[in-house]
Amino acid sequence: MPLGGRSLPKDATQDEAGVPAQIARELALELLLRVWQRSDQGPLQRQAGSGSLLIAELGMEHLPEDLPRLKADWLTTGDKAAFRRGLLAISSRCWSVSVAKFEPIAFTALEASQMEA
Repeated sequence: MPLGGRSLPKDATQDEAGVPAQIARELALELLLRVWQRSDQGPLQRQAGSGSLLIAELGMEHLPEDLPRLKADWLTTGDKAAFRRGLLAISSRCWSVSVAKFEPIAFTALEASQMEA
């Protein structure tokens, strides 16, 4: 999904380990800033803790129906494990993104074995 008019290129990997390229880091920072700014408007809590921010590569064919249905189901049920399983099913790759003070943004590949956590 484009953010600020930018989106990831088809192959967004930077190195052999599959870590996202610099543009993914910039998009994640921009998204974090947007969430942080919105928190000034009321109480905002991360439902899934450090696994709340996800970046996924999705084919364009999944954007009009699959992703909105997945999000609606998650908002209705609150089942984060089902949401993550569904996201993995429609994405080619998915990462959780974490930030620690004075540390670079960390990308952790999301795998099926992590879905029940």
